[in-house]
Amino acid sequence: MSPHTAQIKTSKTARISWLVAGCISVCIGFIGIIVPGLPTTVFMLIAAACFYRSSQRFYDWVISHKLFGHHVKNYREGKGMPKRAKVVAFLFMWGFVLFAVAFGIPDHLLWAKILASLAATTGTGYIATLPTL
Repeated sequence: MSPHTAQIKTSKTARISWLVAGCISVCIGFIGIIVPGLPTTVFMLIAAACFYRSSQRFYDWVISHKLFGHHVKNYREGKGMPKRAKVVAFLFMWGFVLFAVAFGIPDHLLWAKILASLAATTGTGYIATLPTL
């Protein structure tokens, strides 16, 4: 079976829930095109996963979109990320986390600084393990 044939849930409630979650992810992803630091591709990956369970038409739209579709399609096919995309992801992720830890998160919230650093470390590890195109 093709990784691009949607596995639509049979329950109407489940389909609607996945569809709504996918639409919300698309909205956040489009905001990420404008807002620096808010990733677009991550939210489109989430949207693709949601649409994969709810709507073949919307799933096809995400993976064929001219701006981010090729990234989503490569990820879904297990091909990974281009080297440049990995480098940019690392730079932006760590730039924003270091800024947040140094200036954005108050010193009395040490747990939040640790949590942000652990999240960035986890993200770095995950991206590093993806195949490089």
